[in-house]
Amino acid sequence: MANTCRIGAIFALVSLVVTGCTTPNPVVYEGLASAAELLPNTVDKSGREPFRYQGNADWSQYDKIIVDPVTVYKGRDNQFGKVPDKDRSELAGYMQATFTGRLRGRFAMVAAPGPQTLRLRLTLTGAKTTTPVLGPFSHLDVGGGVYNGVQAVRGREGAMTGSVTYAVEVYDAASDRLLLAYVAKQYPNAMNVGATFGALKASMVGIDKAADELAQKLR
Repeated sequence: MANTCRIGAIFALVSLVVTGCTTPNPVVYEGLASAAELLPNTVDKSGREPFRYQGNADWSQYDKIIVDPVTVYKGRDNQFGKVPDKDRSELAGYMQATFTGRLRGRFAMVAAPGPQTLRLRLTLTGAKTTTPVLGPFSHLDVGGGVYNGVQAVRGREGAMTGSVTYAVEVYDAASDRLLLAYVAKQYPNAMNVGATFGALKASMVGIDKAADELAQKLR
């Protein structure tokens, strides 16, 4: 009984420690083409999209889009930490397929600039993988569950769970004029236990949310 209590206390302590382990917010990455245009996003209260540029654009005028290959950001201010290159490449491939799939219902996919055509440039600027064992445990443990419940209500990250940071740049394809740009971070709902199983699963859920968000912006 004493050993059981001691183990429970250790796990409770671990849960308290990991609650502060969230990823850094996106920055104005110096290597982005749109870096000089990005300004603090004063209307975003979530912290997920801290910098943004919004030009004059009537999205209803566009019915075609070029989706450039996703770039894995290599600047010194990247936020990949210790995520290995193979995982970065896997996330970039998933990002390419997911954004293309989400936008296909709204736009015709084309390969060359022309009238009524947008060009989308996506840059994967950072990622954090879910911590093995502790990621799922922090959602199942009583203390971690309470913390994650609060985080879910606040729309913030869960403990020891992965995330993805990225940049979106949308241009008029014919004139190469910047219409929209932002840097953002996405992650699963803090109570999404399923997203904690697998090192990259949470980052992929973040990419799903990112693609849905852009599709909504371009309506």
